[in-house]
Amino acid sequence: MVAIEPDETVDARGAACPGPLMDLIGAIRSAESGAVVRLLSDSEGSRTDVPEWAEEAGNELLEVEEHDDHTAFYVEKA
Repeated sequence: MVAIEPDETVDARGAACPGPLMDLIGAIRSAESGAVVRLLSDSEGSRTDVPEWAEEAGNELLEVEEHDDHTAFYVEKA
């Protein structure tokens, strides 16, 4: 497995839904096409919100990493 090097990390741990998703959307909007944004979230809702949004918005969810206290989502801007 090759580690993904994000171009930007959004640490939304501690934020309630839909805060983490809104933070991710803001970072993706300002990112260059092809950039990878990593979202760190401890919100349960992010586990469904992020994959659904990425698909709807046409961005690619590259990987989801489960950690003890949070989840890391790697999204590549289309």
